[in-house]
Amino acid sequence: MLIRFRSPHAAEFLMFGEVALGLIRSMGASGDIPGAIMASDIPVALVGIQKLLMAAQADAVSNAADDETEPPVSLARRALPLIKMLEAAVAGDSYVMWEL
Repeated sequence: MLIRFRSPHAAEFLMFGEVALGLIRSMGASGDIPGAIMASDIPVALVGIQKLLMAAQADAVSNAADDETEPPVSLARRALPLIKMLEAAVAGDSYVMWEL
């Protein structure tokens, strides 16, 4: 499943469902699709995402392997388009919505 994120102040993008749902829930949203968040609620949502990313980073460090395989794409890197979209929505006093 792919989830599409949209906002009037940023380019839309798609994200894999499992990752997107985790980020949506970390923002304090229910995880329902479709859904949206208004600019006034985004600062709290960004704090929730940052907490999730810090926990994921601590987990990744504690589970780091010593082999030379290519590391997986980090949650922080996957979350970056959403974080940028949320910041643009705050600056433009707008919303971010997600749908299938």
